[in-house]
Amino acid sequence: MKRIILNESAIMKLADGHKRFVLEKKAMNLSDDTIKYYDVCFKFFSEYVGDDVMCCDITPDTIIDYILHLRKRSEISDTTVNTYLRGTRAFLYNLMEKGYIEPFKIRLVRAEKKIKETYTDEELSRLLKKPDLKKESFAVYRTWVIVCYLLGTGNRSRTLVNVKIGDIDFINREIKLKKVKNKKQYTIPLSRTLEKALLEYLEYRKGTEDDYLFCNQYGEQLSQEAVISSIKRFNNSRGVTKTSIHLFRHTFAKKWILNKGDIFRLQQILGHSSIEIVKEYVNIYGRDLQQNFDEFNPLDNIDINREKINMKRR
Repeated sequence: MKRIILNESAIMKLADGHKRFVLEKKAMNLSDDTIKYYDVCFKFFSEYVGDDVMCCDITPDTIIDYILHLRKRSEISDTTVNTYLRGTRAFLYNLMEKGYIEPFKIRLVRAEKKIKETYTDEELSRLLKKPDLKKESFAVYRTWVIVCYLLGTGNRSRTLVNVKIGDIDFINREIKLKKVKNKKQYTIPLSRTLEKALLEYLEYRKGTEDDYLFCNQYGEQLSQEAVISSIKRFNNSRGVTKTSIHLFRHTFAKKWILNKGDIFRLQQILGHSSIEIVKEYVNIYGRDLQQNFDEFNPLDNIDINREKINMKRR
């Protein structure tokens, strides 16, 4: 990073620097979730360094001490430390570029990557059992369709609640995703099983192309909170204690990999900008990749002459 010489005009309180940073990111049309993330990261950092600290007072030692401060808290893992540190780093690097802080590198801590939890086959069997429409409410049926959608697309909850009926292209068997994390619209394939579930669902749901695919009892857009609550009730009613929506995304990725799907297509479907993020799925599911290992391993599939070899004695 190019060294910038600080001057008197570059003196500013850290809190004011954060306000300017947020305004700049809003002008760049970053999502509300990203802005909230930066706010949370700054809240933790400012609580440690103090409200009246100046930008020019932030040094490499400040960051080291802050990391040690976070790691002392038993409820915060190294992965969470890095989550806070990434947001803080983006903010501080912005100030460095503008000359408010003397430039220096901020490195993340080394954190053990744990295997991401997913739904088991037995749990999926319970969740995917179709409800009896004569006995169950529309809300229960709708949640079942949502479960099918999440497992069939790997979408985030924010993306799911923003899908409209017109975004489902049954002719070309595609789903157009417009509200995504990185704001880059893209299209994913529509699986035959999900296609069948959605066609039946829309016979009950009705609506126009401009209506949201998943609605509440008044026909209005479902909130993410409502989806979270409905999934929790639905899962618990079927004896599944896991209730995280994001686990469906992890499960999608795991099943894709175990079914020998290529990671480049997985990257496109999940909407990740970097292939490195998708590679993590391959690494964290290493234990599961032992399944049928001998069946696919090249050494076990090549006819090798296994005759005993007599070694010459010396």
